[in-house]
Order: sequence, then C-alpha cells, then structure tokens
Amino acid sequence: ELVTYGETGSVCQNWLQYRLIKKYLEQLTENQTLVVESGHPLGLFPSRPEAPRVIITNALMVGMFDNAHDWEIAEEMGVANYGQMTAGGWMYIGPQGIVHGTFNTILGAGRKFLGIAETDDLHGHMFVSSGLGGMSGAQPKAANIANAVGVFAEVDYSRIKTRLDQGWVDKVSGNLDEVFAWAKAALEAQQGLSIAYHGNIVDLLEYAVKNNIHIDLLSDQTSCHNAYEGGYCPVALTFEQRTEMLHTDRERFVELVNESLHRHFHAIQALCARGTYFFDYGNSFMKAVYDSGVKEISKNGYDEKDGFIFPSYVEDIMGPELFDYGYGPFRWVCLSGKESDLDKTDAAAMSCIDPNRRFQDRDNYIWIRDAKKNRLVVGTQARILYQDELGRMRIALKFNKMVRNGEIGPVMLGRDHHDVSGTDSPFRETSNIKDGSNVMADMAVQCFAGNAARGMSLCALHNGGGVGIGKAINGGFGLVLDGSERVDGIIRSAMSWDVMGGVARRSWARNAHGMETAMDYNARRANEGHITIPYIVNDGIIEKAVADKMNK
Repeated sequence: ELVTYGETGSVCQNWLQYRLIKKYLEQLTENQTLVVESGHPLGLFPSRPEAPRVIITNALMVGMFDNAHDWEIAEEMGVANYGQMTAGGWMYIGPQGIVHGTFNTILGAGRKFLGIAETDDLHGHMFVSSGLGGMSGAQPKAANIANAVGVFAEVDYSRIKTRLDQGWVDKVSGNLDEVFAWAKAALEAQQGLSIAYHGNIVDLLEYAVKNNIHIDLLSDQTSCHNAYEGGYCPVALTFEQRTEMLHTDRERFVELVNESLHRHFHAIQALCARGTYFFDYGNSFMKAVYDSGVKEISKNGYDEKDGFIFPSYVEDIMGPELFDYGYGPFRWVCLSGKESDLDKTDAAAMSCIDPNRRFQDRDNYIWIRDAKKNRLVVGTQARILYQDELGRMRIALKFNKMVRNGEIGPVMLGRDHHDVSGTDSPFRETSNIKDGSNVMADMAVQCFAGNAARGMSLCALHNGGGVGIGKAINGGFGLVLDGSERVDGIIRSAMSWDVMGGVARRSWARNAHGMETAMDYNARRANEGHITIPYIVNDGIIEKAVADKMNK
C-alpha cells in the first residue's frame, strides 16, 4: 500500500517510517516543523507558526551519483525513497488527479490536429494507449468524458478489474477482433466507449497496422521511467512471466524489453505514416526507446539533447495552451470527509469561473459542473480542477471564507507537482522551453523555497517524478484552510507565487502566451511586484551587425 502509483512511487520506504511519521504528526505543535528525508522522519524541530509544519525531500542525490544504478544501491540501503510526485509529497487523490489533465490533453490534441472546434468533443474519433494503473487508469475515464472511443491495453488483469468495478471501463476483452469490432460500432454510432484490452500494447498496435485500422490519437502510459525494473512488460511475456523473469533472469529480461520497444516504435511509425497523431505522455517512453538502441527516434539522429521526433504532450499541447497561461492541476481535499462538503466546494469553485473568458475556462467550467456526475472520487473527498493564478486565488479565498463561516470543515489545498512552476524536466514539464534552460532545475527549487518562505503548510521537493531518476526535479505543497485571516494572507502571497514563478520563467524563454500572461500580471500588480519581460531582438539587425563587423 505504500507504493501509491507509477510502479514505484512511494509515500515512504516502510511501515516503521509510516507509523513514526503518524506519531510525530499527532504530537506536532504550531512551533515545530516535521522534517522527512526520503521517507525517514528526521524529527520535530523548533520553528514558528508562519513556517511549514512539514518539509519533505525525496531522492535528492548528489550530481555524479544521480543515475539509475547509484539510485538502486541507495534504495536498497534504505537511504532513498522514490516519491514520484504526489505519492511522496502526500497529495495523491487517486486517478482523478490525472483525469482532468488527460481530458484537457486529448481535447487539445483533437483541436490542434483533428480540426475539432473549441466547442466540440471527440465523438467519432479513436484514442488508443496503454496502462490502467494508478495514473494511466485515468485514460478511459477521460476518454468517456471527452466522448471518444478509447482502447487501452493492460497486461495486469487486476488493474483492469479495478477500473471495471469502478465504472471507468465499459468493456473488456482479450480478443483483438472483438475489441476493434466494438470500437468500430461505437465510432459509427458517434458514441463514446472505453474498452480495456487484456494484452500487450505492441500486439494491439501491430494488429492495427496489419488490418489497416485508423487510430486518430495514440499515446502510451507504461511505466517507462522504470522500464528495466518491471515498468514495461515485453510483448513476448505475460504479466506473470515478466514478474518471474525479473527475479530469475534479469539480463534476458532487459533484452526482451529492448526488442519489444523496437517493435513498439516501428508500429507507431507505421501508424503515423497513415495519419495517426502520436504524443509522448510524459512517461519517458521516447527516452526508453532511445536507450534501447533506436537512435533514429532522436531529432539529430545521435543523442537526445535536441529532443525526439515525436513531441511530448507538454511540448505540443499542455505547455503552450495551459502552462504558459498559468493553468495547472489545482486540487483540494475536504478534511471533514463529508461528501456534502465536496458538493459545496464544487459549487463554490464553479461560481468563480467565467466560461466565456477563454476556451480553457469553458473546459474547466464544464469539468467542475459535471464532476459529481462523472464519479471521480476514489476514497478521500477530493477534487482536481485546472486553474490559473487568478482562479486559484479566488477559489482558495472563497473556500477559506466558507470555513470561517462554518459552512464547511477545514480544507487542504494542493496541486500535482506536474504544474506550471513545480517541475523542471526537459522530457516533460519544461519540454516547450526552447532557450536552453529546459535542462536547469532552478525553477522547481525556487518554487519550493518560495512556498516555504511564504508559509505553505507542507512543502515537498523530489528527484525523478514520472520520467525517472536524474531526469526531473519536482515539488509540491499543501495549505490547510482553517478559516483564519492569516491564511488569507498566505493565499494572496504564496498561491500567486506558486503559479507566476513558472509563468515568469516561461515568459523569459520567450513563449508567446507566457509573455502575454506576465505582462498582464505586471499591469494588475504594478505596486506589488514585477516580472522581467524579454525584449525580442530583430534578427536582421543582429545579422547585419555581425556581417558589418566581419567585413571590416
């Protein structure tokens, strides 16, 4: 149970750590801070009421040792915990946490590459991917909400059963003839349908190639950040055989993973040549293909520094259309555990959104309007809602006022680490930053430090995230709304910083929407803060100056 999602994403390393953390939280006073290092509760230390109550770090390794091999040694020695993102950051709210982002992503892909109108959905279009686990399990629900026909391969039947029992998958089969017959009927009827295929994604894609089946949108959510440790099941093995071989013949298992990744890549190539749009969904799939020996997946043909031939979803969709505006996966948890409190917060959040402002706001308005109907809650009474800086602040202040007035119990605010400012990763969150700073981790660390300085209740900083050790630095926060005016002040300061620090970085990278959002911020908050805006040079002037100098 401590492994929350993403094959290895853990709250902490063992139950002794868990019980000790729980004990410390029960003893914690407003003049103390609990420090947790890679799952180990270092202790309670004197601080002050304005400081965070909990500060968490996970898997932060010294540079020369920041690689998968040395990470495994550290993990086996019990000194490193792979917190993924919200697992070790104590903000995981079940698959709902990624349903909204997946919904936004496939809708965005449809608008950008299939010509779908901003007011339309994905009816009559097919989305194919793999995985039905803790994160990937969001895909069929997102497809249903977007009214698409979704087909999802999963080798672990227990994962399929979970989604079926949950009502997030409509049909299940291990027969590809049957799977695509169902898909064809739903496409012709212009109806949404989610189908789980019990089998390997490579078999599914090769079947589609062989039978000339058109797939509109294609992605992958196998745990490729951990491909050689079981995150990617080779096409030659069943899930059970994969588990056994991991322990009995690791060398042969690695060979089979590489062979399977080659076939997977070539099937995607064949489908894309016929008009399919493929996007990497931030699971390090393209990096895994590259590491398996397929150099042709890199843009320059010899290394990964210039990126890959297929775009990531952030590079093409989420970065320019959401993150650059400041939209990201804001979330909250009703600490009372009451469904009625969640209903009240849903209604309050919806009242803060103007659906006519931008298409993003319209999408978010529809999402929160239909959230209860879509049965998104798993366990904790929680909600995710993509919002920008202004939206998050409006909603947070409204919730805190509701707590103050006794309308609802206390609320914990947070977000996914996969956000505007929270994560530096050239393979995912910062893949649409083109000024060379995509390999730098300053933004995520500054975000973490700034949130702690401004009084967030919980601050977390991790290595790895969804793409693997050494490939990302990511952080998150939690803020307890107790109804106090003190918390109103934290909302106005910290919630704004948490978004705009990332917008400022995206603006300085000369992302058009980032610059637009930063300039709007400067106009709105002229007496409070100021973001440095880049001035775009005229290439002709530079070229002429260089030419004149060279000709002297």
